[in-house]
Amino acid sequence: QAHLVESGGGSVQIGGSLRLSCTVSGSTLDGSNVAWFRQARGSKCEMVSSYRHDGRTFYLDSVKGRFAISRDNAENTAYLQMDNLKPEDTGMYYCALNIIAPEVSPCPLPSNLFGQGTQVTVFS
Repeated sequence: QAHLVESGGGSVQIGGSLRLSCTVSGSTLDGSNVAWFRQARGSKCEMVSSYRHDGRTFYLDSVKGRFAISRDNAENTAYLQMDNLKPEDTGMYYCALNIIAPEVSPCPLPSNLFGQGTQVTVFS
């Protein structure tokens, strides 16, 4: 079965950048949809970006122009490049395979198609 592992989170100053990675094993990224979700403390778990198998991408309005999703099917890895980070970007970031929804609950989903997350903290 699929197993997703996120990495690349950390603490960064306002305006800084981070690149998150999501490595997929046990399944193939090729032909799949991949999404990144974010949950700030006490908030809902919302989808910030997705990259469908047909090439369509989605970005939450608040991250448009600052975040870029990409994928390397050969490496079975998806990425989320985050630039010009803001304090409101702070949260746990999760990647998901073939889960496309404005938000999910609970977070993380108890599914092998949902990773365990990587923490992003943006400070002043």
